[in-house]
Amino acid sequence: MNKARYFLKKYYFEILLVLPMSLYILGFTIWPIFQSIGMGFTDKYSGQISLSNYAYLFQRPNFTKSIANTIFTALVSLVFQLILGLGIATILKQQFKGKGIIRALVLTPMGIPTLVSGVIAIYIFGTSGYLNEVLFRLGLISIPVQWTKGGILGLIVIIIADTWKVLPTMVLLLLSGLESIPGDLYEAADIDGAGKWYTFCHITLPLLKPSITMSVLFRAVDAFRIFELPQVLVGQKIPFIATFAYEEYSGGNVNASGAASTILLVIILIFAFLYIKFIDRGEGFGLEEK
Repeated sequence: MNKARYFLKKYYFEILLVLPMSLYILGFTIWPIFQSIGMGFTDKYSGQISLSNYAYLFQRPNFTKSIANTIFTALVSLVFQLILGLGIATILKQQFKGKGIIRALVLTPMGIPTLVSGVIAIYIFGTSGYLNEVLFRLGLISIPVQWTKGGILGLIVIIIADTWKVLPTMVLLLLSGLESIPGDLYEAADIDGAGKWYTFCHITLPLLKPSITMSVLFRAVDAFRIFELPQVLVGQKIPFIATFAYEEYSGGNVNASGAASTILLVIILIFAFLYIKFIDRGEGFGLEEK
């Protein structure tokens, strides 16, 4: 009790500063998560603790497909965005004429709402969109390609649209990591005759690992719970867990929606655990074994 009183007396001002944000996170993030989990394990009719909502979901023909689509899109998007973001960040780290303009162009999608970016993608990938028009004028197609009809083409369109929207965030996180690497290391490697590829693999990547880990985990949360773009681009043609949960909620089955949301949360947690355990191995958080 005395220690708690001493702590409150010493850090009362700091506590007052973080209290509003803590209450916000508790009220609008943590508490709704536990509410969703509770609804998922509550039977819709009896109100008792039950697994009936999960049994109902897995009996739905499209739910298993929604899990596969979510995992596939998230993993492919993460790999594609990481590689592309690292390449762009490496270029932006260099000094060249017009660097400020290029940075501004790269960051432009951050200011566009997700729904608007989905509409922009429709103008490009729609049946009468710009892409089909260009391909037709080049003589590569004779009839319009239905990019958003579903299947693998629809998934590719969603991945491209998502990458365009979120790539600036990935670039910023990786660029901040690149900027924090001391230039003396590169000068020493250059003096020792190390090539660019050797320098990249043995200096840049190891020192950039914390930024890569932060970027991947930060993006993974959004990638797995992708909702707006699939809803705008393909609707119900390609089910995702988030869109499936929304449809159940819209239909009045909030318990099944909570169960679907809980499954999505478990998938995100499993991905984060596997990434930190087998790929990052704790190095990005300074937790590597000594």
